Amino acid sequence: MPLLDGFDLPALAQALRALGADGWLLYDFRKLNPIAGRILGDTGMGTRRLFVLLPRSGRPVAVVHRIELQALADFPGEVRPYGAWRELHGHLEALVRARTLAIEISPRDQVPYLDRVPHGVVQLLESFGAQLVSSAPLVSRFAARWSAAELAGHRKAAEILAGVARDVLTWVGSEAARGAEVRETGVKQRVLDAMERAGLWTNDGPIVAFGPTSAMPHYEPHPGADRRLAAGDVVLLDLWGGPGQGSVFADQTWMGFAGPSPDADVRRVWQAVKGARDAAVRFLRERWRPDGAVTGAQVDDAARAVIREAGLAEYFVHRTGHSIDRDLHGSGPHIDNFETEDARALVPGVGFSIEPGVYLPGRFGMRSEINMYIDTSGPEVSPSRPQDELILV
Repeated sequence: MPLLDGFDLPALAQALRALGADGWLLYDFRKLNPIAGRILGDTGMGTRRLFVLLPRSGRPVAVVHRIELQALADFPGEVRPYGAWRELHGHLEALVRARTLAIEISPRDQVPYLDRVPHGVVQLLESFGAQLVSSAPLVSRFAARWSAAELAGHRKAAEILAGVARDVLTWVGSEAARGAEVRETGVKQRVLDAMERAGLWTNDGPIVAFGPTSAMPHYEPHPGADRRLAAGDVVLLDLWGGPGQGSVFADQTWMGFAGPSPDADVRRVWQAVKGARDAAVRFLRERWRPDGAVTGAQVDDAARAVIREAGLAEYFVHRTGHSIDRDLHGSGPHIDNFETEDARALVPGVGFSIEPGVYLPGRFGMRSEINMYIDTSGPEVSPSRPQDELILV
């Protein structure tokens, strides 16, 4: 695909004007900045420093090393090659002096997913007279935004994943009922096989955890070191996938219980987690407006309040949700006022997970994960039928 293929430069000009910036300066080195790749497209091997200025007015300008010119053969603007570092510095000084430029920085590392430009590069640009501001609103609008095809692929993947989760948990129950050994790694493989048959691609996972291991949010089962399902175990199944590599994934967590009836503690935790999930959705549906006034931090607060009121706040040890774009943990707004304060607005076109969790060390953990997309008409939930009750296995 040609670089900057389909990119809306007039819309960027308006966004830069609102930000008070003269341009968006994209920096990359060895694929350090996924935001640059999302905006520009494939810029080749990336073994040398690359700078691309998307100005508020005028043509784009790329500063690229001479040995990597081939990848920029179809660049829709001016290409300024360099070889020696002095030549690079000369090009950069001419490009940035006395300009206010948006780049991927986050003051005090507030949001690490935005902090993609090394401190030394920031120092270099500022020494040439550039004034630098965070590209945060540009990333949300242009880099994290889903295309129509990506939205369609996500919706399809979400329904497939939900079906896989229900089917696999039903299978776990039938195996347990007949006295068969059910292990975490066996369930993991069954999920992967079902996803492959359904035409979904995944890069990793899923997470399958029984009983005490479900209290470890990023637990990974391994052959020979996994747990066998026992009566009374909570079952956590976290699975993710999409139509293909580089697509927008769906990401879900489903919960089961090995037995005819969960005890009071299990029911209490499930109700708190589900209530927090539903509170986040309700808050978004009631408060969101097209001007993007609602932030990820506010949604996190709404979910966290439910778990705090249940007396379980100390066991909710991660953010409520993460951005989803072509990376499963994307660069757009996160649903977070815990690990970070993500004050970015939830604007049309972005998607993310909602996944509150409660983890009681050595006992069990609960997480309920759905995804949301901000359409121009408002928030949309996937899958269409989120889990409402624990699945008894």
